[in-house]
This record gives sequence, C-alpha cells and structure tokens, in this order.
Amino acid sequence: MLDYTEETATEALAGGGLGLAVALPLGYLIARSKIAAAALQPYIAATQAMPAVALAPLFAIWLGYGLLPIAVLCALLVFFPIVVNTVLGLRGVDPEVMNAARVDGVGWWGMLWYIELPLALPSVLTGVRNGFTLSITGAVVGEFVMGGEGLGQLLTVQRQEDDTVGLFSTLVMLCLLAAVFYGVVRLFERLVKR
Repeated sequence: MLDYTEETATEALAGGGLGLAVALPLGYLIARSKIAAAALQPYIAATQAMPAVALAPLFAIWLGYGLLPIAVLCALLVFFPIVVNTVLGLRGVDPEVMNAARVDGVGWWGMLWYIELPLALPSVLTGVRNGFTLSITGAVVGEFVMGGEGLGQLLTVQRQEDDTVGLFSTLVMLCLLAAVFYGVVRLFERLVKR
C-alpha cells in the first residue's frame, strides 16, 4: 500500500507544483491588468466545464503515458482554485496602502514582495490548500485512464476482483493522503504567519 501511495503522492505533488507555477503569475496578471482579465477569465472558467476523465485520454495521446500526462491532469485541477484565490487576494489589497507605498518610493518588486504578497497570502494559501488536495483526485483519475502504479491503479484492480475490503482500505489511504496534503499546506501557512 505504501508504494502505491508514494506513486500517487509523487504524481499529485508534481501536478500541484506545475499548477502552482502557472497559476500564481497568471493570477497576478489577471488581478493587475483589466485587459488580461477580460481576455483570460472566460477561458479559465471554461477549463472547469471539461471533466478530467474526458481530458485524460487526450493527454495520453499527446503526451504518452507515465508521470507527465498525469501531472498535467493534476495541474489542471490545481490551477483553478489557486488562480481564483490569488486574484481575490490581490484585488482585496487596500489601494490606500499601495498608494502610500508608492509615495514612499516603493518600486514594482518591492510592492509585490513587501505589500501585495503578505496581504494577499491568506487567500493565496487557501487556494493552494484546496488545489493540492484536489491534485490527489487528478492523480487517481489519471491512473484510472492512463495507467500508472498508484492508488488509482490499485482501485481498478480491486474493483475488477470485487475486493471490497481492499477498496475501502485504498479509499481510506486516499483520504489520509488528502488530509496530509491539507495539513502540510496549513502548517506552512501558520509558519508564514509567524
């Protein structure tokens, strides 16, 4: 069980990292540019209309099998909550605080690092927490459709063998894995607040 769990966790973390790397800059761009918001938000919302199960075979055709297509599928699930919460957090930063910082001569980088990021961080980390929890779902769906050696593949075998006890054990392990991901991001959030 631990080997399967390790494989699913690796896929989920790879996809979560990929989704995070794309979602944070895109969220910043949407929050700070009305043109980018108008151009990108409809397409980002449309990504939520496509079920992951329908996209998985396309990724298998385009990217092959293995870690990469499953990580991309996870990234799509992680992407949306992080983008939405990043935009929400950055738009919630008090404009008076930003104007006062500009008057004091704070540049773009200083504004981002010392003003916007700390004030938006609770919202951003909420998106990261939810997104990384969803990445496990992406990994399992990817393993259902594209194969793999994780918990999703184990569920498929257990279902075919009518192994009810095994199915419940695997589902409990998936819940524990999601709880661990959630807890780790929550712990990081508490450390950052200090």
